[in-house]
Amino acid sequence: MMTPTEKANQLGLEFPTKEPGYLKLCARAGNLYFTSGHVSDMKGKLGAGLTTEQGYKAARECAVKILQSLHQEHGSLDNIRVVKLLGMVNSAQDYIEHHLVINGASDLFHEIFGKSCDGYHARSAVGFASLPTGVAVEVEAIFEIRSNS
Repeated sequence: MMTPTEKANQLGLEFPTKEPGYLKLCARAGNLYFTSGHVSDMKGKLGAGLTTEQGYKAARECAVKILQSLHQEHGSLDNIRVVKLLGMVNSAQDYIEHHLVINGASDLFHEIFGKSCDGYHARSAVGFASLPTGVAVEVEAIFEIRSNS
């Protein structure tokens, strides 16, 4: 059985070291990791130029960035449980598929941590009139360090 780090590597994820920026991208408090919002490179508004499929890819990209920040802070993706995601979608007022967009992040976490165990998480997917710098999607997450680490 593969570890989460091995699954991520098999999916082609890379974990480059990043220099600290203005804000901490992943902060530990007790046995929890809280990530800052990680944004997509894709810009635009869902339902007004961007499709749900494009938003799904943008959310998955955010999840990759979150995992990179988590890996840098924890040293691996092993002995981690996904607790909660908040997915923010830059969307037109009448857009209603926010949940399908944020599935892009959830599905990646399910692939790496398992859908019925450590990857099974609570989630909110909400629409915003705008997001910083016009990005399409922003995602933040909370992870728990399992007690056997």
